[in-house]
Amino acid sequence: MDATFFKKLLDQNSFGYAFLNQDLRIRTHNRHLARFSMRDRNLEMALLTDLFPETVGLDQIFEEIFEQKRFSFELTHMNRESDEGQTIYFNFFLYGTGNKDIPYFFLVEDKTREAELAQELSQRSNEIRLLEGLLSARSGNVSARIWGQSLPIENLRAQIEKMGRIPTATILLQGESGTGKSMAARVLHESSHSSDAPFIEINCAAIPETLLESELFGYNKGAFTNAVTDKKGLLEEADGGTLFLDEIGEMSLPLQAKLLSFLETRKFRSLGSTSEKEVKIRLIAATNQDLGAMVKERRFREDLFYRLNVVRIQLPPLRDLGDDILIIAQNFILTLAAEFKKPVNSLDKPAANKLLNHNWPGNIRELRNAIERALIFCEGQKIGADDLHLGSLQRDEPSSSPLDRFKLPKDGLAFAAIEKKLLEDALKMSNGNQSRAAQLLQLSRDTFRYRLEKHDLI
Repeated sequence: MDATFFKKLLDQNSFGYAFLNQDLRIRTHNRHLARFSMRDRNLEMALLTDLFPETVGLDQIFEEIFEQKRFSFELTHMNRESDEGQTIYFNFFLYGTGNKDIPYFFLVEDKTREAELAQELSQRSNEIRLLEGLLSARSGNVSARIWGQSLPIENLRAQIEKMGRIPTATILLQGESGTGKSMAARVLHESSHSSDAPFIEINCAAIPETLLESELFGYNKGAFTNAVTDKKGLLEEADGGTLFLDEIGEMSLPLQAKLLSFLETRKFRSLGSTSEKEVKIRLIAATNQDLGAMVKERRFREDLFYRLNVVRIQLPPLRDLGDDILIIAQNFILTLAAEFKKPVNSLDKPAANKLLNHNWPGNIRELRNAIERALIFCEGQKIGADDLHLGSLQRDEPSSSPLDRFKLPKDGLAFAAIEKKLLEDALKMSNGNQSRAAQLLQLSRDTFRYRLEKHDLI
């Protein structure tokens, strides 16, 4: 069998291939190669690294193949966006020919269908896990209500499970607006108490200062004008359960002093009463403000801060959760689609990418609202990118591209050091999630892992 037979065989099976000279320029190729490359024409004598940027930095590999110290090299699970918006998945292989004029044979294998089937299987698996989570949550496994698999979520879940064993410890929840502090407080409560134990929630910013004291401590008949009957306060209502004080940073200094007194003794007096009442509760406070800075500015009592800060749980912002964004979105889709009686069950690929690339200044609350709106207008079984209307508000949005602000020093820089720093920054931004870090650098996961190994970061 001659070379013509093999070329026909590769063509019939939609493989792309090319022979390369020592400078990595294409000498001959077949028509299928253009589909996988970064451009669709003028491939003759084009540089391989221009058509396939994933090969940048593989100089040592090419040298070993040229010197016949190594026969082949491969990278798998690569992908491209076609002009039609379709994602193409492929593997590529590099072989040595032993011919000094055309020392390299480059082969590309189309894996799009296999990748799509794997995605469908993964999606079905996620749906099953989500439904199992809902059932587990209803049957008492409250940690199942904390969705996600990223390191920040695993840490949060572990903290909540530990605190479930200590039902009276005071907890301070901190996190940006919309990160789910109210939900976390309820999960903490349910992990520690029986289903009939009270959970009382109050937003300190939503009630006028003059009413907040009476709401918390209650009052006796005649304590003030219009106090025509006795009224229990929320501290008493929460006896045997949990009192959740949201936006604790908005509480006035005088009321902070009274709350501190209660935390020290677990006793309080209703307005107009001379007798003390004692309750057994867990107090959970939450804020999106920096209480430490407020203490320095004398806007929050230092002694109360230390009383509240017995156990501090930091809720991560949504943008730091990587692929968990899609898991949380899928949960909202299943829940809201059932409520709206719509056949929508997932996101398409462009919609998923749109969610992953958004900065989420409003965090989980913003994500839920975006999914809810998309479901209302979505006509198919999958939410598309056009169905998602995301806000334009961003945090720390640069006025120009970071590349525009970068200036090469006169003495130059080591490229390897820059590459290593980018890899480290991507890992830090994604909290160690390699898939998300690879997306940040617009690399395939295998290329990203290769570069991690190259710089001893694994």
